[in-house]
Amino acid sequence: MNDRSQINDRSRVDALEATLLDRAKTLAKAYVAEGRRTREHMIEEAHEQLRLREERETQNAKALAERLFRQRVQAGEIKLQEELDRFQWALVQSVMEQVKERLRQLAEDEPSYLPVLRRLLRRAVEAIEREELVIEVNARDQERLRPHWEEWRQEWVPGKRLILSSTPRECLGGALVRSADERIRVDNTFEGRLERLQEELYRVIMEHLFATVIPPGALPHG
Repeated sequence: MNDRSQINDRSRVDALEATLLDRAKTLAKAYVAEGRRTREHMIEEAHEQLRLREERETQNAKALAERLFRQRVQAGEIKLQEELDRFQWALVQSVMEQVKERLRQLAEDEPSYLPVLRRLLRRAVEAIEREELVIEVNARDQERLRPHWEEWRQEWVPGKRLILSSTPRECLGGALVRSADERIRVDNTFEGRLERLQEELYRVIMEHLFATVIPPGALPHG
């Protein structure tokens, strides 16, 4: 092989080496660029996962805070309603005590009380279809009625035989009327009337005390 052939061979080898080096550099650059892109993508994904986790944790924390807040609000509302119910009931009971006190005062005022007693007695007697009836009143009314009993009996409820019981009844006023065999009785004492009218009295009291804040018909829970 002559010198010229050797030179050509070396040139081709050098060119091939140069090509391979260029190719290697190009591939290396491509791999480096791809590695950077992969790294950046992984970092972005990690950041996105972290952001999503932070959002979930924030949402969970908000939901928990809202739930706790609602629970506290509901507990506060229940406690407030209980206190309001107790306050309302106390006011109603206070008014009822005033009503009873007014009845006590009425029972002490004989000129005003006797017409009331007469009406209560007559209604009770008329409600019982018996000829003979027993009348029970308190000790004070016994003293009032006994001296004039026959006269007042004829005037108030003529046509029936009324017996004034000798046993006083514990009551503010009014009368309890019963048949002689005790099978029928009408309690027209003040307490009996209050008990029968209790729901209506509570309704009226509530409407007057709390007309602007309580729906009609609502009653306190006593």
